[in-house]
Amino acid sequence: MQVSVEATSSLERQMTVTVPAERIEDDVNSRLKQTARTARIDGFRPGKVPMKVLKRRYGVGVRQEVLGEVIQQSFYEAVTQENLKPAGGPSIEPKQSEEGQDFQYVATFEVYPEIALADYSAAEIVKETSEVADADVEEMVETLRKQHSAFSDVERASEDGDQLNIDFEGFKDGEAFEGGKAEGHDLVLGSSTMIPGFEDGLVGKSAGEEIELELTFPEQYHSEELAGQAVVFKVKVNKVSAPELPELDAEFFNKFGIEESDLDGFKGEIRKNMEREVKQALHAKLKNKVLNELVKLNDIEVPQSLIDGEVDRLRQQAVQQFGGGANIDASALPAELFADQAKRRVSIGLLVGELIQANELKADADRVRSTIEEMAQTYQQPQEVIDYYYGNQEQLAQVEALVLEDQVVDLLASQAKVTEEAVSYQDAIKPAQPEEVEEAPEAEEEKAEAAE
Repeated sequence: MQVSVEATSSLERQMTVTVPAERIEDDVNSRLKQTARTARIDGFRPGKVPMKVLKRRYGVGVRQEVLGEVIQQSFYEAVTQENLKPAGGPSIEPKQSEEGQDFQYVATFEVYPEIALADYSAAEIVKETSEVADADVEEMVETLRKQHSAFSDVERASEDGDQLNIDFEGFKDGEAFEGGKAEGHDLVLGSSTMIPGFEDGLVGKSAGEEIELELTFPEQYHSEELAGQAVVFKVKVNKVSAPELPELDAEFFNKFGIEESDLDGFKGEIRKNMEREVKQALHAKLKNKVLNELVKLNDIEVPQSLIDGEVDRLRQQAVQQFGGGANIDASALPAELFADQAKRRVSIGLLVGELIQANELKADADRVRSTIEEMAQTYQQPQEVIDYYYGNQEQLAQVEALVLEDQVVDLLASQAKVTEEAVSYQDAIKPAQPEEVEEAPEAEEEKAEAAE
């Protein structure tokens, strides 16, 4: 087998592979002989069909099968021989495939970039710290009470937090618009479930009142026909109901799966959950900052094939996130919506993979177990969850990958200039801005496999 490689760009390669005719013909003849054992052709007994007849009847199909297998096998042999690491599958163009002649094809593909990691000591990271204060626990308890409050009808003007039962209809330029009408709709004032100004306009209103609200839809509203448009809502208040907070008793505690019968015990469990939540939130923020700095310090060229694959994954995630089913074609979503995020995620994946290889990192078994045990604490039967992960190799591998990534983050953080900043519990659990959130995709796993 002859192989020649041409670099058509910094990452693209065109590899010409020539396979001796003997290899092709031997495989074709061998396959035809196997076919002869069972072939049924009029005028011949099974197993007695002449090779000339077999070639005429099955030769073209068998040859195509053989060529397909030869391409797969020879491509792998060729990239191994040339010490190439393909990123994504190749585009194959046969150049010569006539019977009796050497088979030749050109494979065009991208390779993984050569990465020279920058000195991470130049990175400056602000690490947020936080503690759950007694006031935070009290506020959480009150929030939970409000979430489970019951509403009773009252004979007074509405206040923020009250629930109103209303009929309403929206008009644009004097005409009712689709989706802008409802009857007997329950609305909690202050819930921000309606467009800006709608709920505010109903504060201070009593049952039986009819109001006209002149409002403007947000510029980013999902309906293009209504986005940024001035409208009028005609609203009738049917009744006003005030919230009644539940008692802090065992019945209330049990709604959250907490078996404590006294308030102090309930608050203790709430505090544990809040501390777990703030720990996870702060860890995620630190991880994002560390990985974002990694990308800033290492401006690498990324294979387009990996970006395309990540775009497809992001499309699928978008469909799932917005409740799409089989009736939504994820590929119809414009690729440009996800291109920047996909490139960034792949960059992080490649850089993390390089760090894993360079530092010969392996997932720490004790850390894997502690991670699984911590995850299991949120379930009623923790041991069953632990057993599930250790009994499912695929799920265990996912946790090992997360732990390995965390080990990379720890390694980088130990090299960076890290300063701590204390923040409140509420600020700590606020999600990172979209441009700050990055997760390493599967690129580092693919790169590791290519290196094996």
